[in-house]
Amino acid sequence: MEFRFLGNSGLKISAITYGNWITHASQVEDDTATQCVRAALEAGISSFDTADVYANTAAETVLGKALEGERRESLEIFTKVYWQTGPGGPNDSGLSRKHIMESINGSLTRLRTDYVDLYQAHRFDTQTPLEETMQAFADVVRSGKALYIGVSEWTADQITAGAAMAKELGFQLISSQPQYSMLWRVIEDEVVPASREAGVSQIVWSPIAQGVLTGKYQPGQSYPAGSRATDEKGGATTISRFLTDEVLTAVQRLRPLAESLDLTMSQMAVAWVLQNDNVASAIIGASRPEQVHENAAAAGVRLPAETLAAIDEALGDLVERDASLTEKNAPTERPT
Repeated sequence: MEFRFLGNSGLKISAITYGNWITHASQVEDDTATQCVRAALEAGISSFDTADVYANTAAETVLGKALEGERRESLEIFTKVYWQTGPGGPNDSGLSRKHIMESINGSLTRLRTDYVDLYQAHRFDTQTPLEETMQAFADVVRSGKALYIGVSEWTADQITAGAAMAKELGFQLISSQPQYSMLWRVIEDEVVPASREAGVSQIVWSPIAQGVLTGKYQPGQSYPAGSRATDEKGGATTISRFLTDEVLTAVQRLRPLAESLDLTMSQMAVAWVLQNDNVASAIIGASRPEQVHENAAAAGVRLPAETLAAIDEALGDLVERDASLTEKNAPTERPT
């Protein structure tokens, strides 16, 4: 396993992070989820990402149980706050001081730990003053309940403002967690340059485009049984935008490129995002332990320049690069 510094900090995390969005307490049973966590540990993964909203807090519980008994100092545990949890009361979402303070306590209980290594704002809260949010995060850090603070799907301007305010308050904003893959490159033109300037690096999600870049979805054919495209608990919705015949046909053109490097298509996809020097780690999910081992093997792989060029040619104008989509896809008010 390769380890990289996270932002302008002394914290190192594994280049592959195990994440349990959609899968734990939702797509797979608890015993399989535990097997996947064990496989991650066996592969040398030390970083684990979750969020209070995943399965309405249940995913944190599953992860906490799966990691019980491990040396806490040898792990980096990440979670997030913003989306609605609980019964959906007026303060059960957002980045108000009230919600942050109550949410961190709940997350620590479910994760069976005294602190998380990284606490992330899952989205930007347009209805709470940034000063209130960042002061609450500062207090979470000073209380020892989180060691570092990060964000997820914030725009370049929001990252710049948040990092500056964090510095004024005496702590660091060190990470951004956006979607990023060969097919979804909207962070490259604005978020990545702003992050570099602010001392922030990326922990990216969906590096294999919800499984599309594995090549298992064939144009004109039925979706594989048990795949994310057939999951009615949320997976099918998140993957749908990539399931056009045009995209699936283009993805098949990547197969000989991966084979020429003795890589699976998913390994090449994960290695591709890790090639970006502002990416500290790629989050992988899994519904089977063998998927963890396969994708973890992408750590340390360097794709040659000619392969990168061939990937761009194969995907052509199907790649989404519109930087404005980070803001357009963001919530304009707190979920209720």
